Amino acid sequence: MKHQGLFMTPDQIAQLPYRPCVGIMLANPRGHIFVGQRLDRDQDAWQMPQGGVDKGETTRDAAIRELWEETGVTDKLITIEAESAGLIPYDLPHAIVPNIWKGKYRGQEQKWFLLRYHGTDADINIATEHPEFSEWKWMHKDELVDNIVPFKREVYEKVLAEFSSKL
Repeated sequence: MKHQGLFMTPDQIAQLPYRPCVGIMLANPRGHIFVGQRLDRDQDAWQMPQGGVDKGETTRDAAIRELWEETGVTDKLITIEAESAGLIPYDLPHAIVPNIWKGKYRGQEQKWFLLRYHGTDADINIATEHPEFSEWKWMHKDELVDNIVPFKREVYEKVLAEFSSKL
C-alpha cells in the first residue's frame, strides 16, 4: 500500500497487516525478567527483547537469534521453558505507523517464548553489532507492565498471564 508523505488515515492503517514477530521473556533463576531501555527513545521505554521473523525462519529460531542479537546471550545459556499458545498482536500508535517499517505494518503479531537464563550478568552484552538498548536490568514481574510503553502493556499482561506460573 502506497501512502503520501508521513500521514496515513485510520482506514489505511486498519488495512495493513501485522509484522510477524517474536518476543522473549528471559527470566533469571529468581524469576526476575530481563528488560532493556530502548536506545531510540528519549524517555523511559523498557521492553523485553523482540524482533521480526526472517523469511524461512521458525519462530523458535527467530527468538534465539533475536536474543543473541540484542543481549549477546547464546542458546547455550538458556532453556526454552514455554511458548505462548497463540500469536499476540498489538497496534502501533497511528502517528508512528508511517515512519516504522516503511509504513507497511499496523503493528506486530508476536509469538512469545519464556527462556530460563543460566548465565551470569557478565554474560549479557547489550553493546552488540546493532545495539537496541542503552542499559538493562532484571525486573520483578509485578513491576513489568507499569514500566512498559503504554501501547504494549496489554501484550505484556497477556504474556505474564501465560508464563507467570513458571516464574
